[in-house]
Amino acid sequence: MQIHIQAPLTHDKVKELKAGDSVLISGTIYTGRDAAHKRMVEALGKGEELPFDIRDQIIYYVGPCPAKPGHIIGSCGPTTSGRMDAYAPCLIQRGLTGMIGKGLRNKQVVDSMIQYGAVYFGAIGGAGALIAKTVQSEEIVAYEDLGPEAVRKLEVENFPVVVIIDSKGNNLYEDGRKEYVHNKFTD
Repeated sequence: MQIHIQAPLTHDKVKELKAGDSVLISGTIYTGRDAAHKRMVEALGKGEELPFDIRDQIIYYVGPCPAKPGHIIGSCGPTTSGRMDAYAPCLIQRGLTGMIGKGLRNKQVVDSMIQYGAVYFGAIGGAGALIAKTVQSEEIVAYEDLGPEAVRKLEVENFPVVVIIDSKGNNLYEDGRKEYVHNKFTD
């Protein structure tokens, strides 16, 4: 069963999501990779405002390819989430509720997710062209000089993700591995 959610991603919605849930996201999400995250955290450290209100928002870890003629955006597959681990706890503390990427997250990120109520979604690596088809519009909202790594505001419809880590710290990567090992040696 797929769960449909409409962004923004409120804490009430976050609490309902469980590791392993298949989710289709519609609404506004933002993009950003490590260079943009570094700038956002540095801005907060100086007491400056972020380029968008991060509360109840989802950030997709992506640096999209240039759009072909007639397309809104180029291929936009997820990047490795671990690159943002140094910055994510600060943004989660300020109200970020969702992150989309691929790969493992460190303990500090997971602890922040549990403490402040956030969720980590996985997107399919290698499916960037298919994911691009869910993007209805895009605009650069900050750090244009970063090129593909600029912060973008995307309007998406039925963007497919899976809950990898929920707000209670349940982790599909860990639970799936345990289930596999259990089934392999008990069959």
